[in-house]
This record gives sequence, C-alpha cells and structure tokens, in this order.
Amino acid sequence: MTEILSYTACRQLSQMFLAVIFFHSSEYILAVAIHGRSNVTLKSLLISKNYLLAMIFSLLEYIVEIVLFPGLKEHWWISDTGLALVVIGEFTRKLAIITAGRAFTHLIKVYHEEHHLLITHGIYRFVRHPGYSGFFIWSVGTQIMLCNPISTVGFAIVAWKFFAERIPYEEYFLKRFFGSEYEEYAR
Repeated sequence: MTEILSYTACRQLSQMFLAVIFFHSSEYILAVAIHGRSNVTLKSLLISKNYLLAMIFSLLEYIVEIVLFPGLKEHWWISDTGLALVVIGEFTRKLAIITAGRAFTHLIKVYHEEHHLLITHGIYRFVRHPGYSGFFIWSVGTQIMLCNPISTVGFAIVAWKFFAERIPYEEYFLKRFFGSEYEEYAR
C-alpha cells in the first residue's frame, strides 16, 4: 500500500489534481470575464454527476493499479505524453474561448442573439470546433498522464459519443442562424 505514497503516485496525482482544478477554475473565470458575473452560474464549472463518476472511477482505477501493478504507472514517457496532451488540450480550448469571446457559451444557443457571431478567424480557421477538440484532447490526456488504460479508452469513447451527439445538434442551429455563411465555413 506504500505505492500510493511513492514519488510516481505523488507526481501523477498532483499533476491530475492541478490539471482538473486549473481547467474548471479557468473555465469559470473566463466565463465571468467574457459574459459578466451576473450571467454566469456554477454550471460554468462544467462539473456534472456523470463527470464526477468518471473522475472517481479513474482515481479508483489508478489506486488499484498502483497497488497491484505498480510497474504499470512507471512508464514516464507515457505519463509525460499525457501531460503534453493535457497542456495542448487546455491551450486549444482556452484559445477557442478567448477567440470566440461572447459567441462562446457553455450552453448551445437555440435562439439567435445580437452578439452571436459566426467565428471563422484565429483557431477557428483551422478547426471547426476547437473548444470540443481541446476538451477531448485534455480529458483523454488526463488518463494517459495517469497511465490508466481502462479510463483512457473509456474517456475517449464517452467523450467521442458525447460530441457525436452534441456537434450535429449545435450545427443545426448554426445553420439556422447563419445559413450559407455557415455552410461555406463548414466545408
């Protein structure tokens, strides 16, 4: 059981907790900075019951594996690759939020608002949904960083399915709001 206090566990778990805390607090801070405190709720922290269950499962997997198979967690090149993905995903998502400004919200808009613009510059020139791409990379990266094989696959599948449903729903409204301008951009 001393493995949970090892250098490996302390490093990987510290990186994980810092990544999660930074991700959620920066999401909230950016939402307040862009939309104003009165327009932001705690939902901007992006913490749901399913998300908490996934994170708890990943921590349980980590503890079981470091106790039973400590060598599995000692692959530093894998863990460091995960850390790099966390940083890349975080950077991509935050760049998307900052680039989109007020057009970026955590909830899909079903009504067109005056300040709602089609963003096609910056990172949006290269990636149609950089906020989603960034979160996908970040979430899978957290599990690679922990050398969690089961959670890596699970997070990838769940996030992929989530975005496979969410993106077409969002694009339906983007097509309604922006018509041929969005069609051209989406090509």
